[in-house]
Formats: sequence, C-alpha cells, structure tokens
Amino acid sequence: MTFHDDIRIGTLVPAHDRTAEVVSQLLPHGFESFQISFGRSVGEFPLERLAESVRRSFDARDAAAGVIPPCVSAIGVYGNPLTSPETVRDWERLIDAAAAFGCGVVSGFAGRIPDRPVPESMARFREVFSKLARRAEDAGVRIAFENCDKRGNWDRGDWNIAHAPRAWEMMFAEVPSPALGLEWEPCHQLASFVDPLPQLRRWAHRIWHVHGKDATVLWDVIREHGIRGGVPYLHHRTPGFGDTNWTDLIGTLRLVGWRGSIDIEGFHDPVYRDALETTGQVAALEHLKRCRGGRFIPNVY
Repeated sequence: MTFHDDIRIGTLVPAHDRTAEVVSQLLPHGFESFQISFGRSVGEFPLERLAESVRRSFDARDAAAGVIPPCVSAIGVYGNPLTSPETVRDWERLIDAAAAFGCGVVSGFAGRIPDRPVPESMARFREVFSKLARRAEDAGVRIAFENCDKRGNWDRGDWNIAHAPRAWEMMFAEVPSPALGLEWEPCHQLASFVDPLPQLRRWAHRIWHVHGKDATVLWDVIREHGIRGGVPYLHHRTPGFGDTNWTDLIGTLRLVGWRGSIDIEGFHDPVYRDALETTGQVAALEHLKRCRGGRFIPNVY
C-alpha cells in the first residue's frame, strides 16, 4: 500500500450535461472516487461521451498534483427492473458501458412486484437477473443492489426487495452468480433499528460498494409517539452528523480485507443541503478520512 488505496472516499454525482464540470470542481477538495447516478432512467443518455468527459477531468487532476488517481467507483440506475423493460435495458446499457468509465460496479434496485410480499418477487427476480448476471460476468462487472427499502416493508412496497438479510439470502439463492452483491449503507439499517456493524461483518464478502450516508434516530420521539404517530422519528444525515461510528465501520471493513469505495450520498441531510450541500459533503469527506486513519504515513518498520 502506497496510500489509502484500499478504501477510497468519494461522492455520488448525478448524471447530466454538467457532470464532468461538477467532478472538476469537487476534485480539488480531495474526493478520490465518484459514483455516477442516472436516477430512475438512463434513457438515451450518451454514455460514451460522458465517460470521456469524466476521464478528461481525472487526467487534468492527475497532472496537477501527486494525489490518489481519482476513479469512477460505480454507475447506477434506480428504476424497478421487475416491472419496467426500460429499466432492464438501462441495466444492460450500464453493464456494457462500465469499461468505458473504468468501472467494475453497476448498482441499482433489485426491483419489486408492487404491493406484494417479498417472496412473490423472487420468480421474476430470477428471470430478470439471471440474464443480467450472465451479461455482467461476461463483461467482468459486478452488480450491486442498494439496501434501501423505499418506504416498503416485507409485505408491501413498490421498488426494492433488497432491503433485509433474509431477502438477500433468497435473492442469492435464486441467482447464484458471483457477480451479484450489495450496495450497502448504515443509514437504511439504522432506519430499521438494525445494528449496522454485526450485519457488515456478516455480509462484507457480498458488498461491492458502500454509500456514505448516515442517520440520526430520534429516540425521544419514538418513546413518546412511536413510529406510526405521524411525527418524524429519523433523519437521513451526511456522515459525521449522524449516529454511525465510521471509525469502527471502516475498521471492520479493513479487518475483513474489504477493498472499494465509500461514496457520500448527499442531498438528504435536513441541515446540510441546498446552500450548505457542498459544505456538508466536504465536511463528511474530511470526517471519513479521519475515520480511515488520517494522513497516510509509509511504514518505517
């Protein structure tokens, strides 16, 4: 190891005409990796052109300073592939385009049959992702399912079955491909009152990408109103402003030999948003780098 290249700290950037410009403006702050998100649809977005423009931004940064060479850690689309043929096509396009971004991870939702219990989505999941997994394996790409419930639960929901360990076990049994894994973040576990660290130790071997998003649980509200009383009891937070011990989280990843990127998923924090969005993200970057161990010092022993 010549620097902290085992676990990079970066951010998520939406895909649009200004993506490369945004990346160029963020690079001087020290972001080391970038996930590019296409939201719910890739559509006809010119992927090759975007990849080329982002690479040019990276090349300019490489030439400017002796820093960790930046990279695209993942590209993602977050529609429902179990109900939308267009989303399946989006997955195919991103798998095929990943090499142009120098990227080995494509992420998104596993999808869901709307308003049905999780097990009733498994047959359709097998039909869709058996083919996508083969395509990913052939391309040397891994598929990472975000662990977001999208306000669903085991019995009902609209978007994503991949929000609980029991569902993960079922999914990986339905499609036993080494390409399939998780895009994990502690925020969604805290929202379900799950301790993230034991889950991380159990599932790190199937986690391909980590979202840097945290949560604050308002336990005083829960004790007074419960979780169905119409009073907000949890805030999604930027790392450093929530309940997660990121030092322990990164230490856990290193103990199991995990390598990859933690990319900050912004635009959720109720305080550090709008005019304070980049301020919060840079604060989170600096916090996560401290939790990673601070400045890398070559070993003298």
